[in-house]
Amino acid sequence: MQTTITSSPEEAAAILNSGGVVAFPTETVYGLGASICHPQAISQIFKAKGRPGDNPLIVHIYNIEQLAAVADEINGDAKRLIEHFFPGPLTLVLKKNPRVPDTVTAGLQTVGIRCPLNPVAREFLRLCDCPVAAPSANLSGLPSATSWEAVYEDLDGKIDCVLRGTPSAIGLESTIVDCSGSQPLLLRAGAITLEQLQAIVPAIATEAPTDKEAPPKSPGLKYPHYAPKAAIVLCHAHEKMVIEPSSAYIGLSEPPQGVSLLKLCNSLEEYGRELFSFFRHCDANGVHIIYCELPSDEGLGRAIRDRLMRAAEKK
Repeated sequence: MQTTITSSPEEAAAILNSGGVVAFPTETVYGLGASICHPQAISQIFKAKGRPGDNPLIVHIYNIEQLAAVADEINGDAKRLIEHFFPGPLTLVLKKNPRVPDTVTAGLQTVGIRCPLNPVAREFLRLCDCPVAAPSANLSGLPSATSWEAVYEDLDGKIDCVLRGTPSAIGLESTIVDCSGSQPLLLRAGAITLEQLQAIVPAIATEAPTDKEAPPKSPGLKYPHYAPKAAIVLCHAHEKMVIEPSSAYIGLSEPPQGVSLLKLCNSLEEYGRELFSFFRHCDANGVHIIYCELPSDEGLGRAIRDRLMRAAEKK
């Protein structure tokens, strides 16, 4: 398969509308999209990524009017979150419209829906004939792609098109809230923080699902994610450690002496934005161990901790 690289949303949308698989930029990470009107293209997403079939996809819409095409029921909590955070880095899990293919939802009767803020993504989605199902545009389990170059490195020859854009402004996948039940539940932390969510819907809970055999309602819940080839060692600020050779460090505090590669971040926002690209940079430079500072479990720190802890789970 020849992978087209383009800066034209029109060209990329035409490829997707004809049944192709297209990577496109968003403010969170790059997505790998297929039209929900082309089930065979959706199946190609799973094949290209090496993604398990029971890991559902998120459906991306251009505007609120498209919600009716993918959601069957929108309760009051969901409406309030939509009013405050769409478009933006928030995914809501809602009861699905029967027209959404089961391959998108892994057979579940719910679907994750997001309306991106990135202007290139919005123009691309506007030109698409149907809503677009899309996970992150990377090989399954590896760090998410936050640049078109990273997408191309992982998926050249496996997908039809890469729509070029600027590097992702946030660098972490969207916040996910399940609004399909009686109480809204935070499934995945992201740039829209728990504190911001609860300011709009105070009843949002944080208990994660505990049944590992149950199908996940959203991406990022069941399988190891975000992991570079290098081993991840989690550490705390100013922790004294014996540093291994060919190692790297990313965090907010001064690093231990002896690391080969260093990314010292000035804010949580920079930490989140640079995390996955730093992981990929370390792999490209033959780093064996990456020491990662765990931020506090508040605000954006919750999302960064989640990605770090899941990356460290790599078998």
